[in-house]
Amino acid sequence: MAEELLYLGLNDLHVALGGKMVPFAGYSMPVQYPAGVMKEHLHTRAAAGLFDVSHMGQVILRPKGAYADTARAFEALMPVDVLGVKPGRQRYGLFTNAEGGILDDLMFANRGDHIFVVVNAACKHADIAHMTAHLSGVCEVIPVTDRALLALQGPQAETALARLVPEVAAMKFMDVGVFGDIWVSRSGYTGEDGFEISLPMTQAEGFARKLLDMPEVLPIGLGARDSLRLEAGLCLYGHDIDTTTSPVEAGLTWAIQKARRTGGEREGGFPGAARILRELAEGPARCRVGLRPEGRAPMREHTALFAGDTALGEITSGGFGPSVEAPIAMGYVPAAHAEIGTKLEGEVRGKRMPVTVAAMPFQPTTYKR
Repeated sequence: MAEELLYLGLNDLHVALGGKMVPFAGYSMPVQYPAGVMKEHLHTRAAAGLFDVSHMGQVILRPKGAYADTARAFEALMPVDVLGVKPGRQRYGLFTNAEGGILDDLMFANRGDHIFVVVNAACKHADIAHMTAHLSGVCEVIPVTDRALLALQGPQAETALARLVPEVAAMKFMDVGVFGDIWVSRSGYTGEDGFEISLPMTQAEGFARKLLDMPEVLPIGLGARDSLRLEAGLCLYGHDIDTTTSPVEAGLTWAIQKARRTGGEREGGFPGAARILRELAEGPARCRVGLRPEGRAPMREHTALFAGDTALGEITSGGFGPSVEAPIAMGYVPAAHAEIGTKLEGEVRGKRMPVTVAAMPFQPTTYKR
């Protein structure tokens, strides 16, 4: 029997706005609004788009003793420098397994006396169990269930949000702040400047409506969220990264700080370190690459990739990029075929079509540094 869909706290608002609701990660979510995916995508790039991402998991790690003890224990779950994150800052993280695969990707923030974590919706129950199993000796693992999470993204996001929370104008990329009941990070998953806003569910609809009343802000659904993150060259968990993919194969080596690498002050000590450190030193056997299909037809997920008669791998995310006005994709190929400019073929409906390995991101990022 299929599991019953869960509903977002703002479900009635999405329906009132004309959202087309579809199942996603166990929730009923808006895939688009009447403007349509193309207009929503381009509006986010030009002005500001409001996304409801309340399906994601919000978790507080509250130390039982010293903050450093919790940070050190949390750091033991991933190849990321947690101890080096200063108060008021956040970082991208990756839980890894014993084989060096990725259990989930996440964001975590040093909020002075505790760590605030945001994990993917489809993985949140497993992630909370994972953290509880490994961290409960040093901290309380507290799922946050009474708050919405909104993302406001685009070049006019600051202008819009600062009308309601003036302090956000001073924030830079990956800063976090607590302003009364509202928790804000200057981050997102579109490649644009913007914010993620956690606030009590009781305040969420009123806050969202105030933003949507502003001329800059349009509601944005899952369709445009996906095309925006694809143009930004960002991974979607369960598609571009999973338990079989290492961070090095996935091109996420920028997320592994010097302190955790070979010769670093806290080298290794995370699940899968042997494989990950070896791949950092020697290079991985396969790599995630950007891909540009020729013509106008997109190459979708699971499109097989070839060099002549040799099967190489497959596309993990693909579609049409509204900002770049062309089809774009990402996928995995052997390292020997991963150089930018390499000509490959993708098999679409039984026919081989040309595709070229390309640099990512496809659309330049505009984070406020």
